[in-house]
Amino acid sequence: MKEYPLFINGTYVAARSGKMEDSINPANGEVYARVHQADSDDAKDVLDSSWNAFQAWKDFSPSARETIFLKAADILETRADELRDVLVDEAGSTLFKANYELSHTPGFMRSMAGECRRVTGETYLSDYPGVKSYSIRRPLGIVLAISPFNFPLLLANRKIGWALAAGNSVVLKPSEVTPVIALKLGEIYSEAGLPDGVLNVVPGQGADLGDSLIADPRVKKVTFTGSTRVGKMIAGRCAEFNTGCTLEMGGKNPLLILKDADLDYAAKAASFSNFMNQGQVCMTGSRVIVEEEVYDAFVEKFVERVKKIKCGDPREPGVLVGPLIRDTQAPFVQAQVDAARADGARVLTGGCYQGNYYQPTVVADVDQSMSIFRTECFGPVATVIKARNYQHAMEIANDCEYGLSAAVITNDLQKSLILIEGLEAGMVHINGPTIRDEPIVPFGGIKNSGSGREGGHFSMDEFTELKWVTMQVGQQQFPPLA
Repeated sequence: MKEYPLFINGTYVAARSGKMEDSINPANGEVYARVHQADSDDAKDVLDSSWNAFQAWKDFSPSARETIFLKAADILETRADELRDVLVDEAGSTLFKANYELSHTPGFMRSMAGECRRVTGETYLSDYPGVKSYSIRRPLGIVLAISPFNFPLLLANRKIGWALAAGNSVVLKPSEVTPVIALKLGEIYSEAGLPDGVLNVVPGQGADLGDSLIADPRVKKVTFTGSTRVGKMIAGRCAEFNTGCTLEMGGKNPLLILKDADLDYAAKAASFSNFMNQGQVCMTGSRVIVEEEVYDAFVEKFVERVKKIKCGDPREPGVLVGPLIRDTQAPFVQAQVDAARADGARVLTGGCYQGNYYQPTVVADVDQSMSIFRTECFGPVATVIKARNYQHAMEIANDCEYGLSAAVITNDLQKSLILIEGLEAGMVHINGPTIRDEPIVPFGGIKNSGSGREGGHFSMDEFTELKWVTMQVGQQQFPPLA
């Protein structure tokens, strides 16, 4: 059995308590690895290491940082086979999804390399004679990054990368169920030449470890991706200490199908939006809202397509839907589907599970009174809702506590423009899926889906502090003293 200690100061270090937890393979329920658990006793060691490393790292040249990111991307690509095995065995990723992460993460790293040179300020015209007025940006200090289980390589890297590029040191606390891939990421950055202590990776249980880290005044920012419930708790804890936070939380995202849409294409977009990674994606388009003129035709095409999706062993080629991450998740999803059925919705395919494997499911005739309309299932379940027209579709879409991603399938330019403005979401995609991400875009949501933005120069703004500077040329004239 492979055992993984904490990754502190560029090396593996045993947790002070000696406590370990099993990392479970969700595909078969077997123990994949034993991982040391950091707690409040380890927090001081971690923060001392990060703070000491920050003193030098904050003044590294952009080219020196850039070189590390480019080398890390190359190393990741050479270790792709090893990392793929971890993603499949620890996270339950299908081969398709694991390869998606492995192909996208190096591109994010190379984009982060470019951002090392884009920490910019501004100059201002002053009303005061002889005053030169401008602003500069400086790194914050220590950033606490809390990453989720669903894309544990790509999203852990997104949590830490821009913070590092801006000159901060980072403490990464990965999801309790996918710690090994985060530790591997720490190895990769260390091998690429990142100085010891600039990135520390500390698996551990959330409340005890997280509270100890957030309470330290050297932690200047928390960046979190995960559930809305936990995100709100973190935001409250940060408020106690006036610590900044960037939150990317839950979603119950709408995919609008208008009556002029190509329904075959719309069915493809809806399938990808709902069943990528077993629906365990914050951007999953689980509310498919269809204009009534094409509702029945779309449902028929969609169900026909979903019935062909393969669910099973994530190592089997062609499987799109693998296991859910925990053994508690499938019963939770089943309860949502059963409640919808009891309320009058039709379960047209799926609606059952065995172990951690939940069959790809379509629930039609859902309305706004049903729990499944509002509850984030985080499983392979698509709900289909009928709308009278596109205005009604937008009204239904906005009747939600979340506001992360939205998508519209239409060829009507006028309606597209109206929906882009009117949909309450941080991201809107026309004629594409709800699931979309790129390195340089302002990724993030509104309402209970989060606050702040990640990506490109938006992240560089999040992970630096802005300082206003004036320089007086000559002497300022002061009023005479009374």
